[in-house]
Amino acid sequence: MTFSPQGTLEPALPENVSFAEEWKQFHQQWTELYRKVSIKVNSKERAIYPLELEIVNDQQFFTVGNPRTYRSVFRKSFNIGAIAAGATLNTAHGITNMTSFTKIEGTCVTATPDYRPLPYSSPVALNQNILLSVTAANIVIINGAGNPNIVSGTVILEYVKN
Repeated sequence: MTFSPQGTLEPALPENVSFAEEWKQFHQQWTELYRKVSIKVNSKERAIYPLELEIVNDQQFFTVGNPRTYRSVFRKSFNIGAIAAGATLNTAHGITNMTSFTKIEGTCVTATPDYRPLPYSSPVALNQNILLSVTAANIVIINGAGNPNIVSGTVILEYVKN
């Protein structure tokens, strides 16, 4: 028996299937199972993060005003270099025809060393925050003056174009 949470598009695939011995019935069962597997596989997010290469990640994002129409989501990943405490790093992203971002996120390693999410909000002091934002041309990271230097990091941008 399978079930799915309320509001999902389809139930989970069965883990055990018994097929009929008669060819015509078997063929119908196999075709239906293949259709279900294809739908499930094709609706999964593509888990590939190439460096600075735009890909369609197989996510489908709603359209405001027409929630039954979905738009493709694109992804670009970036490696960032060192950022001194109190400094700003601008990295060109090269994204064109983007209409909105669905995710702006990342991680970094500091000279401490420790690992932090981007953006980072310090529970101690505002000058220990790390800002991550995106302009029309650049990824902008501002490392708070009270932070250790950032050694390196990764930024992932996901966005729709239409």
